[in-house]
Amino acid sequence: MKKRATSIFLILVMLVLTFSLSGCGSQASSGSGGSSKAKNLKIAIITSDAGRNDNGYNASAIQGAIKASKQLGVQYKVVDYTNGGTAKSLQVLAQNGYNMIFTLEYDFNALIQGVGNNPPIAKQFPNTTFVVFNDNPNVDSHGKTLFKNVISVMFNVHQASYLAGAASALVNENAKTLFGKGYNFTPTSQTRAVGFIGGTNSNGITVFSDGYIEGVNYIAQQLDVHYNFYTNFNAGFTDPALGSSLSGSFYNKGANVVFACAGVVGDGVTAKAKQAGKLAIQVDANKDSQQPGYVLTSTLKNTEVPVYKLTDALVHGSLNKMARVQNYSLASGATGITDMSTLQAHLAKTPEAEAKWKEIKAELNTIAKKINDGQIKVTNAQIGEKFDLSSLKNVTFK
Repeated sequence: MKKRATSIFLILVMLVLTFSLSGCGSQASSGSGGSSKAKNLKIAIITSDAGRNDNGYNASAIQGAIKASKQLGVQYKVVDYTNGGTAKSLQVLAQNGYNMIFTLEYDFNALIQGVGNNPPIAKQFPNTTFVVFNDNPNVDSHGKTLFKNVISVMFNVHQASYLAGAASALVNENAKTLFGKGYNFTPTSQTRAVGFIGGTNSNGITVFSDGYIEGVNYIAQQLDVHYNFYTNFNAGFTDPALGSSLSGSFYNKGANVVFACAGVVGDGVTAKAKQAGKLAIQVDANKDSQQPGYVLTSTLKNTEVPVYKLTDALVHGSLNKMARVQNYSLASGATGITDMSTLQAHLAKTPEAEAKWKEIKAELNTIAKKINDGQIKVTNAQIGEKFDLSSLKNVTFK
């Protein structure tokens, strides 16, 4: 009797889970375009804990799925993150015949290693392609690919972050010329400092901070000045109030720019920047208008690009010919920084400010070219490169 009751309970759990996936995600949708073959293909997006309305990382991926549905004809479904539920979502979607599943949460153990007594999900469903972001967990200790049905997507955000760091230092050095009323920058005669707030201490986050501070150091070396670097890598991704308090402490210590890489925690950072009369940097999508005039730039991680590109390869039968690690550089358009036009509209209306701004933009373009042609090498934590503290002659970690 007890065994029968247990079986009924397990069946109910599976029914609830299936209902939950249908309820929190959209029903599979498809556009009017595409071939009959494409209409039978199904893709799914599992969001990270920042949620589908994060105006960035998740929202861009969903836009890629919508675009693929409209232009290629595939069916798509969006499943919201639930705490500890990514593995269950992967299993249910694969059982329901989804051909390609994009999972944006930084949680790979069940997929690649298996948890408990369960084999890896990638092994359980060899006919499903799983796409993970921001790391390459699909290798053994010798670097050999473990599962052919797993693709890792990497953005060269270390390069974009380098540009953001260079922009921070250039703007900080010239704040007196660039800005008028409404700002309260700590003068460089007192101190020079920037800050970074990360959701977790993982490669997917430190790849931003490494590139950022190397960009700051590049400009500091040119000017023979010194910067303090304040950091916090435990902010999580869901609490704007925490972002406000952390960034407030950095601003109070003299930082004039704080880079937030922590989901909606960054919303609190931009709000605090406006309150303090200083600047913030956002991440993933163009969020420069979140607090107009107080967001220096946004470091872009446009997940729409790989979602559409990989779905296109699925439809046209070329997916298996692609490398299991896909890298998206500055030139791909999937990463970079914004054109900073929102901030530009809030600069002082003086010839000196206009001339200095043009000079800064030109310098950033030069740096981007040097990165693209290899003259500037930026640390990439996503591929296991280690940050060399000794190379930062003009920065002190606080």
